[in-house]
Amino acid sequence: MITQKEEAALWILSDTHLIADNLHDNGQAFAQMQKTSQGKDLYYQEIALKAFAKMTKEKKPVAIIVTGDVTFNGELLSAQKFAQIFSSLKDTRLLVLPGNHDIYDGWARKFNNEQQLYAKQISPKEWQQIFQVSYDNCSSKDPSSLAYSVQLNPRYLLIMLDSNYYGKKEAHTAPLTRGHISSRQLLWFERQLQQAQKQKLHVLLFLHHNLYVHNKAVSSGFVLDNADEVRKLCQKYDVRLAFSGHIHAQNIIGPQKKIPTIEVASSSFCSYDQGYGILQVAPDRVTYLRKEFDMRPYLTKIQQKNYTLMHFHDYLKNLQFGNISSRLVQSEMHKGKYDLGLIRKMGNLFAELNFNFFTGHNQLTSKQLEQIKASTEFQTLIKEDPFFETYFKSLYDTSGNSNLHLQIKY
Repeated sequence: MITQKEEAALWILSDTHLIADNLHDNGQAFAQMQKTSQGKDLYYQEIALKAFAKMTKEKKPVAIIVTGDVTFNGELLSAQKFAQIFSSLKDTRLLVLPGNHDIYDGWARKFNNEQQLYAKQISPKEWQQIFQVSYDNCSSKDPSSLAYSVQLNPRYLLIMLDSNYYGKKEAHTAPLTRGHISSRQLLWFERQLQQAQKQKLHVLLFLHHNLYVHNKAVSSGFVLDNADEVRKLCQKYDVRLAFSGHIHAQNIIGPQKKIPTIEVASSSFCSYDQGYGILQVAPDRVTYLRKEFDMRPYLTKIQQKNYTLMHFHDYLKNLQFGNISSRLVQSEMHKGKYDLGLIRKMGNLFAELNFNFFTGHNQLTSKQLEQIKASTEFQTLIKEDPFFETYFKSLYDTSGNSNLHLQIKY
């Protein structure tokens, strides 16, 4: 048991994608990797995570839970660095589970000048050794995977599932995006649920892949291959709340049909706007709030002289949405048919809708939606490519439900 206190705070991170600084030289090959990283920051994650660890030592949540993709592409040194960064925590337990990029990832690389070179990958055994603090005094460990459970306090059980496909030796190909819960792990999972039911414990579920479709236009590879089986167990044992990552978007969905589970998908910590979750548990309720991390108070005096670090969210926003989305639209639309002003408006619209979805700020009123649809830039985009209309529909929500906070009462 982590704490005897019946009221406690847990913090949730996802998709930190750390590549250790000693795996690159800021050279040409690494710069090219940054350009193709789909908005993930690769340069400053050691600094950002060290700052987050400083805030953790100050605020003292009982646990930090990381829902996978701890490393950039499964480099052993990156996992070791992550563990080292949080090793000084005394009042906070680090609970980590792997993502699809963490175990035997054939993309593991180090970068030297113009070259990408082999970097040692992480085996399941090494993962457990590196993050032994996560498995220390766990309630149960699944012998067939890296899944485990931890009793948080007298009222709550945390179940950490391993939803990833990986082999028994180092890989030479790209990691699989898809995920599943193996049949043996499902049996272990149900035993944990049965035990929690006997002990009258509320279950909080954590995994990397998603239980539900969070974006109808882009869902393949994100939802568990056997999500139905997991959801049936959640229904049978009344699991009310689950947390996942993988899609790099902040989105809350559920319950669905007869499934009582609400799923919180967390955005990527290495992307705009460094989102993390605060989960407050009490005997009769759970509350969740997404927050943006401001690392400036936790930087060293030397780091505070760095313009990028002191304007880090501007840097991340430009990295993820400004340049990338605008270039995407311009590359498709700049065919001599439209003036530069309209092209920029199309790029800005595409970037803004993406930004709002990925950070959980995609709630629109009917009036706001009508204004967007009536705009020249929107109409031009869907005329050029009907997929934009389908994709845009997946990015906004007029239901009024918040993706930033929730409360569940037991």
